[in-house]
Amino acid sequence: MYILYYHPYSQHVRRVVALLEEVKLPYETRSLALEAGEHLTPEYRAINPNCQVPTLLDGDVKIYESNAILRYLCLKHELESWFPSQLNIRALVEQWLDWNQCRLAQVVVDIVLNKVFMGDKGDQAAIARGLEKLTTLTEVLSDGLKNRQFLAGDTPTIADLSVASNIFQLSLAQAAPQQPNITAWFDRVGKIEGFQKALPKV
Repeated sequence: MYILYYHPYSQHVRRVVALLEEVKLPYETRSLALEAGEHLTPEYRAINPNCQVPTLLDGDVKIYESNAILRYLCLKHELESWFPSQLNIRALVEQWLDWNQCRLAQVVVDIVLNKVFMGDKGDQAAIARGLEKLTTLTEVLSDGLKNRQFLAGDTPTIADLSVASNIFQLSLAQAAPQQPNITAWFDRVGKIEGFQKALPKV
């Protein structure tokens, strides 16, 4: 039984939940009230020194980066369709996982954290900066989806779960990209049962 430290509005948690649910791996969540600072306690810091969610515990194994968790689960359970071993497809999956984390993630934080969760204390300059960068990133994502059903081909992979979790997060701020390639792809990902089960109750 996996243990997953969790918060429903963390897009990083949701991509892991989506995979766990979709492939029906047993897990239990341990919810952390981020708004109350439970992720900053010494007890949780000993589990995850970054003081973030998710963290996955698998016996003596502890992992605390969401994309690394996705890879770990796929490799451990031989989830070939979600993390294909064919090199050219694997390269695309890895590319989009890294693009999501290195390029899109901070933009999502700038926009959603400040526009949705910070209220009147939100940094308006960060929102504007994020929206400006999102224009370029939207073009990259749209181009990557040309002539493809999913990011690495005709079937979904963990790259789709990862990137789509951030697109859903942008929708909380009414900032999700509206290009036809992206909306059609997001609609396809949205039909994945595990992805549906991972969504917060909004």
